[in-house]
Amino acid sequence: MEESHIEKGECQNKLEVAPALISVHPSQKSVAVTVGSDLRVFDLIENCPVTLVDESDGPSHKDSIRAIRHGASGKLFVSAGDDKLVKIWSAESWRCLNTVCSEKRVTAVAISSDDSYVCYADKFGVVWVVELDGINEGIVLPAKKGASLLSHYCSIITRLDFSPDGRYIVSADRDFKIRVTVFPKKPLEGAHEIQSFCLGHTEFLTCIAFVWNPELAQGYLMSGSGDSTVRLWDITSGSLLDTCDVSTVAGHLESSESEPPSQVTVTDICTIPNSSLAAVAIQSFQGIVLLSCDLSAHALSITKVLKIPGESFIPTSISVSKFLWMVSGASNLPGSNHPGVSRVRVISTESSSVLEDGQIPGGTKLLEHLQGKVTVEESVMSAAAEAVREAMSSLLMKKQYSDEKREFRKRTRNDKKTTH
Repeated sequence: MEESHIEKGECQNKLEVAPALISVHPSQKSVAVTVGSDLRVFDLIENCPVTLVDESDGPSHKDSIRAIRHGASGKLFVSAGDDKLVKIWSAESWRCLNTVCSEKRVTAVAISSDDSYVCYADKFGVVWVVELDGINEGIVLPAKKGASLLSHYCSIITRLDFSPDGRYIVSADRDFKIRVTVFPKKPLEGAHEIQSFCLGHTEFLTCIAFVWNPELAQGYLMSGSGDSTVRLWDITSGSLLDTCDVSTVAGHLESSESEPPSQVTVTDICTIPNSSLAAVAIQSFQGIVLLSCDLSAHALSITKVLKIPGESFIPTSISVSKFLWMVSGASNLPGSNHPGVSRVRVISTESSSVLEDGQIPGGTKLLEHLQGKVTVEESVMSAAAEAVREAMSSLLMKKQYSDEKREFRKRTRNDKKTTH
């Protein structure tokens, strides 16, 4: 009876809810949104949708995309996800230059600052590296295979990033820790020197971002978690510099002062260029929190809370260039006729005001392409926000199994390699 019950539960989880993601070009030449397996790109210079061209040896995305990233130079873009594909695109011609096949589902990606390497993490906690010889010329390369770089030992890696100076690769995981690894001169031979661990979060890590200035090329690291906090770190020593609790700001502290605030999840962080500000998205909060980072005082403080009026818009992903771009939505909504839904909103970084649809770069033409239609029903957006919350909790909260169920899961694992 136990086994049949488990099998039924496992089958019901085949189509997992995946949050909509957004990434804007560093010079705001284009903006990309993913919903499920659908990658949509809009050219902000030509003011038109982009037609993706895939002439690589690998297939197109067939399952939910879980990670997207523009390179710092703006030349490359990477998409990866549940179909075990890592696709490397030219962010200028939007041709797929290479497709890498992963052994496991991919959870995070990063591009080195010189565009020489792409790193990706799989669901078993292994980080892989791919060398990009000749890819800057926009040439479609033969299919490549990733080389193992480092491992988090069966802990889901939620984010990857390179330090601004390129010296370190930083990986955050479900088990509350951040690992800072020296990026080696020969990455294909593995990364064996750990610089530090940043330890202090009490729940799963969800996001990381560097805040820096020309006088501090290495920068400091900001991290967000399911423990309601954003933390500031010195990655060289692993020292915790400051902690900012965002639960009360998000309106989760009710009138009863005797009750402690319930924990909220910080879902995304991005630092605003040429400033000491960072934008923070919080699960179940209809808006954005702006944090100020005083690099000399090593301090975080809440500068402003921007609420998005008029609709159920809870950002699932944010990205910044000249404007702060936000997307809310999800794919594979249970019990819905909508295979995927997305809503894009934009905030001016100069005035810290939410733009109306007609004021955003690209206007309704952009919305029609990135959202699939100009308007999205409020009830659908509310359902998407709740589905994303439940899916993130299911994925990142550690599950407790009985001995019987644990043994059954071991026997029925579908990732075991067959021997011949």
